[in-house]
Amino acid sequence: MTPLWTSVELRTATNGTLAADVVVTGVSIDSRSIAQGDIFIALRDQRDGHEFVADALSRGAVIAMVDHTPQGAVDTTKLLRVADTLAGLTALGAAGRARAAARFVGVTGSVGKTTTKEMLRVALGVFGATHASAASHNNHWGVPLTLARLPRDAAFAVIEMGMNNRGEIAPLSRLAQPHVGIITSIGTAHIGNLGSQAAIAAEKGDIIAGIAPGGTAILPADSAFLPAMTARARDAGLQVMTHGEAEGADARLLSYQPSAVGGDAEIMLAGQQLSLRLGTPGRHVALNACAVLAAVKALGLAPDTAAHALADFTAGAGRGALRRIAVAGGEALLIDDSYNASVASVRAGLAVLAAQPATRRIFAFGDMLELGAEGPAQHAALAQDAEKICDLVFCCGPLSTHLFAALPATQRGGHFQDSTSLVPALRAALKPGDAVLVKGSLGSRMGVIIKALTAGEQVS
Repeated sequence: MTPLWTSVELRTATNGTLAADVVVTGVSIDSRSIAQGDIFIALRDQRDGHEFVADALSRGAVIAMVDHTPQGAVDTTKLLRVADTLAGLTALGAAGRARAAARFVGVTGSVGKTTTKEMLRVALGVFGATHASAASHNNHWGVPLTLARLPRDAAFAVIEMGMNNRGEIAPLSRLAQPHVGIITSIGTAHIGNLGSQAAIAAEKGDIIAGIAPGGTAILPADSAFLPAMTARARDAGLQVMTHGEAEGADARLLSYQPSAVGGDAEIMLAGQQLSLRLGTPGRHVALNACAVLAAVKALGLAPDTAAHALADFTAGAGRGALRRIAVAGGEALLIDDSYNASVASVRAGLAVLAAQPATRRIFAFGDMLELGAEGPAQHAALAQDAEKICDLVFCCGPLSTHLFAALPATQRGGHFQDSTSLVPALRAALKPGDAVLVKGSLGSRMGVIIKALTAGEQVS
């Protein structure tokens, strides 16, 4: 296996000290998933990673990055000592970016970041080796971790960038230095922290701060903030492309025909009409494809080749994955969209539910968080959508009461304090032929429901 990092490179990148002469083939921050040849980075989160250094080394890590000597029996020659492990990881990511010959695409936005990133992984993969963020590693440690893991021979890299508060996107973009930067959409996620949609647009627009000189910003044509974002990008000397349904968009969705398991889309890209057969359902997926194909075009690649490749894209767990599950007397369809939620993504999920040829359509909904004072109104606004599409709605959390109370009594499956207490009622209600959508913010722990429905495990 080609070395990812040598001891000399690690010392130089982090300004750290390391006695051992080793070859590192991977980078990990979780001792439970160590692979042979990894460097383990002892970060601090809910627990101090230094507590797991000995475990990581015993599982196959060749060295560990630390900023103090961990307790327990540890071979100190295998410790890369730095002033601060998060700063050390960031420095390692910067070194990974600096040596890379790959072409970089950065992705941010209120909704669709991870789906767009995964679609780019598929689309760019037909042109060369493509590296992309794992899971939703899109924050102050996720972006440098992705860069530190970048293989030397990668032709393309896709870096997802997220935020919870103002001032977080710019440093991530400056670290990643993408050649192409995508803003998928401007919504209301995290409006409780940022205060207004305009502030969200400004924060997402900060991806422009890191785009390489002469690069391309790909912006949402359907956003009211497009003029301001366009001016900002052009002031930075960047090319601008737009994506969406608005007339004049450079990558414009002309039509979309949904099906239960995918959809057919027609996209006009800079005068070239492309036909796509998508293997994942939802109009929002077709809109994400517009941004993906715009990025392919901006990189000087063949959009028709990428469009053909997108037929192989399927949504991942928590992101709209379709699964058959056992229920009393037969099977039902589970739409696992449990990872996160905003008004726009809930509506997109409900549209996928509506496309299913089910006996009944059931919605299990957990609170959308970080909406501040707008939380009650945004939950209530979804009641009309749910009423049109759903036969039964189960809710959990205090904010979802605003949706639940607005529904007709015949559609109220039940409201519960949390996802754990919702599970028994939902499981008892499901019948053969049903389709059930599970969605809510990460903090609402809707994954508990997915686990119960797919594995029948004890909920705790």
